Amino acid sequence: MKIQAWSVTDKGLRRDSNQDSSSINSEVGLFVVADGMGGHSGGEVASALAVQVSEEIVSDPEALERAPQEVLHKVYEEASRRIYDKAANENPELAGMGTTMVMCYIRKKHIYIANVGDSRCYLFKKPDLWQLTEDHSLINEQIRAGVLTEDTAKNLVGRNVITRSVGYERDVSPDVIEREIFPGEMYILCSDGLSGLVPDDKIAYLLNHNPPEKVAQVCVQQALANGGDDNVTVVVIYFPATN
Repeated sequence: MKIQAWSVTDKGLRRDSNQDSSSINSEVGLFVVADGMGGHSGGEVASALAVQVSEEIVSDPEALERAPQEVLHKVYEEASRRIYDKAANENPELAGMGTTMVMCYIRKKHIYIANVGDSRCYLFKKPDLWQLTEDHSLINEQIRAGVLTEDTAKNLVGRNVITRSVGYERDVSPDVIEREIFPGEMYILCSDGLSGLVPDDKIAYLLNHNPPEKVAQVCVQQALANGGDDNVTVVVIYFPATN
């Protein structure tokens, strides 16, 4: 199955550095977005280390001998352990660092989506957009509990408080989704620098009115136009329809 992929990242208009990390590796079917958190460059260290671990584990030939879900759980377990241990044993200034991480892993005609934190994976098939991942955030937990409505939550401060991350604690378990891939589908991975500033209906509009190779760029441009308060990263995976 043919895969096309693109990635764009920007530090935004109000941040001094970019704590997002990402990866596109079509050869092994791995696509990742990680959004780091932590002072003293901790976020940059955590997100980069999480992506590095993802590459190491998925690129290992032994990965093909394991179930895809098992591979993804191993990625998150190992990444969380390494990030936590690095802060605890090597550099106290990095204490408390962690990262979100959302990833897609492709095996034959199936895509496996894993997530910890509030970075997202969307599925787009004209003309519709669906959010596939569940945000691990305080706001989303309150919405699910019925304490807040989505409309009320849009105006609250602290929307970026996450309840699960990679590396803040030594152990973490991701959500994992499996889907069959169909031609014409597009998967969008993004940090909350996009989803926090650009509503889903606007993202859907951009996807409907731009070719796949332009989607990542126009999404990042829209986030910047809407204030650019945060680092923003977008990875687009497209499965073109066969003629």
